[in-house]
Amino acid sequence: MFFKKAADLPTPETALKGRPQPIPTAAVHYVTGRALEAAPPEGFETAVFGLGCFWGAERVFWQTPGVWLTRVGYAGGITPNPTYEEVCSGRTGHTEIVEVQFDPREVSFAALVKLFLESHDPTQGMRQGNDVGTQYRSAIYTISGEQAATAAQMIADYEAALAAAGHRAKVTTEVKPLDVAYLAEDYHQQYLAKNPNGYCGIGGTGVSCPLPPVPAG
Repeated sequence: MFFKKAADLPTPETALKGRPQPIPTAAVHYVTGRALEAAPPEGFETAVFGLGCFWGAERVFWQTPGVWLTRVGYAGGITPNPTYEEVCSGRTGHTEIVEVQFDPREVSFAALVKLFLESHDPTQGMRQGNDVGTQYRSAIYTISGEQAATAAQMIADYEAALAAAGHRAKVTTEVKPLDVAYLAEDYHQQYLAKNPNGYCGIGGTGVSCPLPPVPAG
């Protein structure tokens, strides 16, 4: 039952019920050794991205200078505290995400959106390459109005860049305020550091995403 791929998102009536308790996960980041559930340092910010299978997606961000911590999970859905198998069923409404804690003095949110857009194909709807299902949809879950505005502008600019390069498909990235993100199970956290030869479905369009101009002053 859990591995049937759904093409449509569930409703509150059809979604799985979930559970009140969080799913157990890792205590520390496998690469950095930092506490996985600790609050980020003062002045740091958080961004939440979905760009297909979170195994390869997380590595893209933990390798980025200015990123303090990454952790993978599920967001954008209905079912509380879902398991991986439940998310894969398409009956929770969640997509696989990477939560990125970063120092904005070293890397901007816009730079992370650029990396996000260039690291996958954001035009594919409920899939990413050979990974098919609602949990692989492209998404940015914003923390502030400023993030939402930046994401919307950069997606529009990237869609224009794709069109100029001959891509006819429209960007399907879901952009909405973050409600809640649930951490994924221990074995998913920093998966490709634990399994260097593991599956990585990350692959972009080859089209560069322009950065917005930096405000004067």
